[in-house]
Amino acid sequence: MNRRTKTAAIIIAIPLGYALLMRVIFGLDIVKDFVRVMSITFLLAVPFVIGFLIVSLSPQKDAVRMRYAVLAPWIPVGFFFFVTVLFGLEGWACWIMILPVFLLFATLGGLFARYLILIRKKKPNKLQVSIVLFLPFLLSPLETLLPDLPARYEAYTYADIHAPADRIWANVVRVRAIPEQADHGTLTRFLGFPRPIRAELDYAGVGGSRQAIFSRGLVFKEVVLEYAERKRMHFSITANPHDIPSTTMDKHVVIGGDYFNVLDGTYELQRLNDSIFRLHLYSHFTLRTTFNFYASWWAGWIMKDIQNNILRVIQTRCEGKL
Repeated sequence: MNRRTKTAAIIIAIPLGYALLMRVIFGLDIVKDFVRVMSITFLLAVPFVIGFLIVSLSPQKDAVRMRYAVLAPWIPVGFFFFVTVLFGLEGWACWIMILPVFLLFATLGGLFARYLILIRKKKPNKLQVSIVLFLPFLLSPLETLLPDLPARYEAYTYADIHAPADRIWANVVRVRAIPEQADHGTLTRFLGFPRPIRAELDYAGVGGSRQAIFSRGLVFKEVVLEYAERKRMHFSITANPHDIPSTTMDKHVVIGGDYFNVLDGTYELQRLNDSIFRLHLYSHFTLRTTFNFYASWWAGWIMKDIQNNILRVIQTRCEGKL
C-alpha cells in the first residue's frame, strides 16, 4: 500500500469509526433516556459530523473544491451503510429510508468544513473540531424536551372493479392464497418486506376473527368491528411484535414495536354505475418518533403499497384475469 492510498484509507476510516462508535453508543439501553438511534440527533448530527471530518482531514487542495466537499462525505456513509447491514446493526429497509437524509447532512457537514477552510485559509482548529465531534451529545438533551406521543395517520387507497358486488365482496372477506407471481408490491418488495399470502375469516359479521397472513411468519390478527354485507367491513388490527421472527423485519420498523403500529382497516364498496364498483381500502397507523414529519411519508407509502397490492389482486380475480 503506497503512501497516498494509506492516507486516503485513514481519512475514510476516522469518520467511519466515529459513525460506528455513535451507532453503538446511541443503541445502548443504559443511555436510551438521553440518546437514541431513532432520533433527529442521530439522523442529522451524526452524518453532519461524518462529512465535516472527512473534508477536514483531507488535503487542503482537495477540501476547498466544491465537488469534493459535496461528494467525498458519501464515501464513509456508504461504508457505514455496508458495515451496519453486514453485522446486523441496521436492516436494509431502515437504511434505505434514512439514506437520503444521511447523504444530505453529510454533504452539509462537508460544505461547512470547506467554508471554515476558505475563510481561515487553513484547516479547522482543535476547538472547532471538538465542538463538531460532540454535536450529537450537545443536541440530544434538547431533543428529549420534544414530545414523542403517538401521532395517528391514515393511508387511503381504492380500485375500480368491473364485476358484480357479490363476487367482489367474496374476495374481500377472504383472500385465497396469492401466488408469488401475482404479488405486485413495488416499494415493499424493494425494501424486502414480507409479502401477502392469504386472509382467512371465520365468520362474516361483527366479532368475526380474521387473519392476514404474510410471508416469513408475519400474521396480523384482526377482529371485525362493523359489518354490512357487500357494503362495509371495519376491523381492528393487532400485530404482536414478540410473535414476529427477528429476521422478518428491521427492529426499528417492526409493526407493533416501539415506533410503528397499525390500528385498523376498512373496506367499503361503492357502486359507480351498473357495471363498476369502487372498492375503498383505508387503514390507520401510529408513529412514535421525534421525526414523524419524515417517517410518516415512508410509513404512508409503505401502507399504500401494501393496500394497492391487495386491491390489485382482488380486482384481477374479480375481473377474471387470474
